[in-house]
Amino acid sequence: MSLTGAALGAGLGSSLLAAAAGTLLPRRARRVGAGLGTGAAGIAAVVAGGAALSGRPWDAWYPDLLPLAGIRLSVDPLSGLFLAVTGAVAVCAAVYGVGYARGGHGLDGRATQAMVPLFVAAMLLVPAAASASTFLVAWELMALTSLLLVVAEHRRRAAVAEAGLWYAVMTHLGLVVVLAGLAGFAAAADGESFARMRAAADGMSPAVRGAVFCATFAGFASKAGIVPLHVWLPRAHPEAPSHVSALMSAAMVNLGVYGIVRVGFDLLGGGPEWWWLLALAAGAASALYGILQAAVATDLKRLLAYSTCENMGLVLLGVGASGLFAAAGSRPLAALAMTAALLHVVNHAGFKTLLFLSAGSVVHATGTRDLDALGGLRSPMPATTALFGVGALMASALPLGNGFVSEWLLVQSLIHALPSGGTVTAVTMPLAVAVVALSAGLAVATFVKAFGVGFLARPRTPAAERAHESPATMLAGMAAAAVCCVALALAPGWAASGLSRAIAVAAPGPDAVSAQATLRPAGLPSTMSPLVIAVALLVAVVGPAALLRAAASRRARRRARLWDCGAGPMSSRMEYTATSFAEPLQRVFDDVLAPETDLDVTPVTESAYLVDSVTYRARVGDRIEHRLYRPVLAAVAWTGQAARPLANGSVHRYVGYGFYAFTGVLVVLAVLR
Repeated sequence: MSLTGAALGAGLGSSLLAAAAGTLLPRRARRVGAGLGTGAAGIAAVVAGGAALSGRPWDAWYPDLLPLAGIRLSVDPLSGLFLAVTGAVAVCAAVYGVGYARGGHGLDGRATQAMVPLFVAAMLLVPAAASASTFLVAWELMALTSLLLVVAEHRRRAAVAEAGLWYAVMTHLGLVVVLAGLAGFAAAADGESFARMRAAADGMSPAVRGAVFCATFAGFASKAGIVPLHVWLPRAHPEAPSHVSALMSAAMVNLGVYGIVRVGFDLLGGGPEWWWLLALAAGAASALYGILQAAVATDLKRLLAYSTCENMGLVLLGVGASGLFAAAGSRPLAALAMTAALLHVVNHAGFKTLLFLSAGSVVHATGTRDLDALGGLRSPMPATTALFGVGALMASALPLGNGFVSEWLLVQSLIHALPSGGTVTAVTMPLAVAVVALSAGLAVATFVKAFGVGFLARPRTPAAERAHESPATMLAGMAAAAVCCVALALAPGWAASGLSRAIAVAAPGPDAVSAQATLRPAGLPSTMSPLVIAVALLVAVVGPAALLRAAASRRARRRARLWDCGAGPMSSRMEYTATSFAEPLQRVFDDVLAPETDLDVTPVTESAYLVDSVTYRARVGDRIEHRLYRPVLAAVAWTGQAARPLANGSVHRYVGYGFYAFTGVLVVLAVLR
């Protein structure tokens, strides 16, 4: 067995051992045992993915493990990329979870501790699957284990059960359409192995190919949190335990993108322009709507969940652009856009892991996720503050952040398409560039709000004043994610060769485009790496600051209270809250966000003309959920109420239902013959 297969087997075995440890060990030991086993599985997955990216693929068939078809596994460079990303996230989450579960609340129970490694194992099986049946079994296992983890704290908060219901319905509807698409594909290919599907794709009619793509695209886009199929994500991710939120937002949603790339590019071999225009439109809508919702959110984890919608939209934007360029015959641009998309998958996994783990540290210390109730965390939680600041910088797409590297590469691929593109490119590419630019600007405002209001302001509640630093294991998991983010930001070309092999699978062609990131100063023949730029900026900023500090320390300084116009010292009531900070953006995009406001004026008992109190409430809901899903849910509820008389308990009536249904099926079959 090759290194790739051996490492993948070790990862799956470690996950099973970790699940056994979480189930069988005593309460104090199960957190450590499950965490160590999950971390070992993550390390093994990184090794397997790295081996595949270095050009050592692996495949195997186990005919006795699954009835009828068996289990087919195959790891190529594209699978290896997602295996490595999932494994790296799992390592950080496993280390973090050892300390996070110490807080109790059912997180150290046998079911929760066993489900985390099983969830990781399912996420490793999805990209390794090499047949439709194996893929669907792994996909459903991933959905079930993540659902059980989402509802782990259902006894503490009523919102957890509601979030679990939304997630269960949406993820299984997605499974149904993916099942329909892959089953139709397998029927048309006369075989369910990916190799057979790939070989038969060219001989299929355009209608069949289009139907397969649309069905699988809808299911995979739902798992990736793409608008308008995103409604489960801002509910489930905030309510899940924070290390599970990191696994879902930084690893699981990536597999939705993997499914789109695997089916659309690899198995179907690409398609017409309208496929990728659909992907571009969905990605653009998700990027803009997600970051707008994040900009006005006051729940820290909900903000991060909507940020996931935005970043997955940007990834899908790159995937759609790559498909559009490939359909037009421009292979170099297709490879460049796919490079940007896959690189952003890696970068997003890094900073979103760090941000969700940092948000969990805040919840662990204060018991709240409400930014309006936080503030002043810089002093009692210096390490968490610094690590969240690193994650916010990386997610803001500012220079020297790893998010900037992939988003800039995406913009470059879109801009370079303009001179040689046709009418479709001339119309869509400027709009796509505008979407990336606007989402990047709003992302900066979003994370300035989250970091400034939540960490740097004065504490607004007793819970924020009593905050304390998190345990060492939690900080270690966060620090590991931060190190990965910094490494990706300063040396983005370290994985260039492996990424190019993954791109060769996703967007095959004679032109290889690497992920090298260089800066070419005007008029100079040399190049400068991001690492050199970072060192130069560090010297330029830290040097003068140190000199000024040394000069100031030599002078005797007299402490004096500044004149405050008689108002007294500043209080937390004088500072921006998350709501007030987002108010200008909310007004600009009022027609899109449609905020809900309620003004309640209560008069005094003695006179209706005298006001006792005024209460103002403002809420920005999910407009897509309100306009699209609520009417459907209302119709389903009405149908259920109207159909209740049909189930009156009469056995004779139920037998009649069966008889008439069976007769109807026979009539239909007779007509079709």
